[in-house]
Amino acid sequence: METNTNIKFSYWLLFKSTFIVSMFTVGGGYVIIPLLKAKFVDEYHWIDDQQTLDMIAIAQSTPGIMAVNTSIMLGYKMGGFLGALCGMFATVLPPLIIITAVATFYDLIANNEYVKLVLKGMQCGATALLLNVAIDLLSKQFAKKLLLPTIIIIGTFIANLFFNANIILLVVIDGIIGFFLMRNKIYA
Repeated sequence: METNTNIKFSYWLLFKSTFIVSMFTVGGGYVIIPLLKAKFVDEYHWIDDQQTLDMIAIAQSTPGIMAVNTSIMLGYKMGGFLGALCGMFATVLPPLIIITAVATFYDLIANNEYVKLVLKGMQCGATALLLNVAIDLLSKQFAKKLLLPTIIIIGTFIANLFFNANIILLVVIDGIIGFFLMRNKIYA
């Protein structure tokens, strides 16, 4: 499959890139978003920002691990069924290797202060990546000068942070609002 860039799709490149992204996805599934964007949107141009957001939304709403779901969808889009398998294995392999190593040497590293410090640093990095993505997405909404999506974003944030509203319920409500707005072409 050829894409709209000079970087031609190959299963090996998909596997290698997804493996590396998975290796550095520390801190939960949302950390994969800036890494996927950097690799597959900005560097390879295999997908665009909107396709990335769509994949993330679908991956978040389907059962399973978000990083794996996203990689399966990306792989399927780029290489069909074999691409989906390639993306899945490349995403699952690094955690499997790391968990096996940790389990093997657990007694040596469980109470190691240096390991604890490294993990704290990785948490800070993951938080910074997530904040960067959130600011980037919000600034793109402001740039579009669409008032309603911006109100939905801010309203969802306030409802969750200050009123401890259930995030799943908020996502469902936001999805319903988005569905009806797009269906009725109130905003596009």
